[in-house]
Amino acid sequence: MKRILTSLALIGLASVLTACGFHLRGMGDTNFALKEIDLTARNAYGDTVKQLQQVLEGSGVKVVSRAPYHVILASENVTQRTVSYTSSARSAENQLTNTLDYEIRGSDNLLLMNGQVQVRKVYVQDENNLIGSDQEAEQIRNEMRRDLVQQMAMRLQIITPAQLDDLQAKAEAKAKAEADAAKAADEARKAEPQQSPIEFPKAQ
Repeated sequence: MKRILTSLALIGLASVLTACGFHLRGMGDTNFALKEIDLTARNAYGDTVKQLQQVLEGSGVKVVSRAPYHVILASENVTQRTVSYTSSARSAENQLTNTLDYEIRGSDNLLLMNGQVQVRKVYVQDENNLIGSDQEAEQIRNEMRRDLVQQMAMRLQIITPAQLDDLQAKAEAKAKAEADAAKAADEARKAEPQQSPIEFPKAQ
């Protein structure tokens, strides 16, 4: 009976976590409509792109360079600012903000969509325990990166191949229209009559 109650409790906990948007590690969580993508980052060896690739591959998405659509982690920035001080002025609450800009490009490197995900957290900087505060800040940065990767994965999860195909067609049509307009403007400029130089009467 005790084992049965324990199992039921675990099942109930798993249901609550799943309902809240969390996924238990190793239980095969999310389904992606995109089955393969190319993934690169400005910092090609950074933890963010590595973790995102692990999440995608763990969810059944193939990360390959020949994929028709290319996800680019364009830039990642971490900023810090003090938001409050304690009464002793020896401790302060600092806010860390981690921002990730991304792009999705298709054939001919045409931009299909771009966006940004962001995570903010506050921690206490204790002047009497700088080592402990620095360790806490590093731990928070790691947690923020995981949150950032989760947000990015959730953005990619809701994108379908049909959406990207439609955006690709629109981007190609826009690029063609711009190229045609530039060509027409160039031809019109060349067709304009060249102005003859002004001739002054010769002095007698």
